[in-house]
Amino acid sequence: MVATPIGNLGDITRRALDTLESADVVAAEDTRVTRGLLSHYGIAAKPVALHAHNERAGAARVIEWIRAGKVVAFVSDAGTPAVSDPGALLVAAVREAGLPVFPVPGPSALTAALSASGIVADGVVFAGFLPAKGAERKQRLAQLAAGPWAIALFEAPHRVAQTLGDLHAALGERDVVIAREITKMFETIARVPLAEARAWVEADADRRRGEFVLVVEGRAVDAKPAVDPRALLQMLLEDMPVKSAVALAVKLTGAKRNELYALALELKK
Repeated sequence: MVATPIGNLGDITRRALDTLESADVVAAEDTRVTRGLLSHYGIAAKPVALHAHNERAGAARVIEWIRAGKVVAFVSDAGTPAVSDPGALLVAAVREAGLPVFPVPGPSALTAALSASGIVADGVVFAGFLPAKGAERKQRLAQLAAGPWAIALFEAPHRVAQTLGDLHAALGERDVVIAREITKMFETIARVPLAEARAWVEADADRRRGEFVLVVEGRAVDAKPAVDPRALLQMLLEDMPVKSAVALAVKLTGAKRNELYALALELKK
């Protein structure tokens, strides 16, 4: 599992180059992207496609290659494979077949953003990409709000403004570090109060371009309870029936079911 640059080609490691050069097979999320990387470094290997849509079938081929004595290097489009990219199913299948998997560590947008964020936390929850919309999105936000830890997530440019607004509604008054285009020419890393974050990115079209990592500070230890039952239920009831909303609210708040049910009925009126 070979990590590749997320932008700046100079970030590739010597070990990664040696691995790609010596591998019998280079499996890639997108052969066009990987072909450009290999060509840049004068590596003659021809990558074969292994992506989210053919990962299970591709894993079977990889297992056959390894059993035949071949070394297979897998790369995603950028960064460390299997971190919100294909690779996890491949690793699981190869390990289940009793074959070895070796990480070749290197660039990662997640760790790069955390290292430059200045967010001090005892722990960080990596949320990947939030569900795009609907009840599943609201449920995930409510779950994140219930924890005390800092939160890191990825977001696409066309959804970043909406996501920052939703994070403020769910998490309240915290700071967020908006890391955009990490290691690339127009890299931007800014710390903004969540209450102002959506307006900040909407104030300049350039702030909504590129790939984003958002790092939200954790809930203060002496803060009020993480979740206000009324606010939580109001959010959940927009997309969920009363019974389901109450059940989830009980899990997230620890409040009594009958009290939350009565509150939900009141809110529905």
